[in-house]
Amino acid sequence: MKRLYILCEGQTEEEFVNALLKPYPQNVGVYAQPIVCTTKRTPIKKYKGGVTSFAKVKKELQRLCGEHPNELVTTMFDLYAFPYDALELKNIPTDAYDKAEHIEKAITDEIGNRLGNMVFSLVLHEFEGLLFSDVSAFENIADQEAVAFLRRVRTAVATPEHINELPETAPSKHIKRVIPDYSKPTDGIDVAEQIGLDKIAAECCHFANWLAKLTAWAKEGA
Repeated sequence: MKRLYILCEGQTEEEFVNALLKPYPQNVGVYAQPIVCTTKRTPIKKYKGGVTSFAKVKKELQRLCGEHPNELVTTMFDLYAFPYDALELKNIPTDAYDKAEHIEKAITDEIGNRLGNMVFSLVLHEFEGLLFSDVSAFENIADQEAVAFLRRVRTAVATPEHINELPETAPSKHIKRVIPDYSKPTDGIDVAEQIGLDKIAAECCHFANWLAKLTAWAKEGA
């Protein structure tokens, strides 16, 4: 069985992989292994979760690609607040999908993926954006007024992936505005499980394209 290593931003993304993504590639003979990004290493301890430095992400990816040259390494990081400014990119497109692809390509080039075993992927614009694929899934953790507000947020844009990355209008900010006690690692995963991977992929084409790349790799040589 092939192994797929998914470098994750934090605990929530790790839980998302375990809950929703692990069964998906296993259907085509792939075992998905989430790995929370190590942001600091000392002789006695590794610190994980949160991304404050692109250099640390680059180092982790280069290490993983080098250690597993015959397997695929991919990522699950939020575009929102990701420190891609370290690349000093120019002429970044304004369209959400073009922007993500532009940044993903630049990061792949910067990391120097000579082995060709990495698919760098960003979530548009953060994990919570995926949850707007079906806001009715919030009904178990929120009242009807809150759900109605989230539905208005969703219907105001073309897709859940267009809910933008401004500090006051990022997907998580909308959720916290009407569900103050929302917990990303618990509530977020519960909502995602209720929605299901198929519905998320149907609503979020950038996310669906990422899954398609993973599936294509899984089937190579099968």
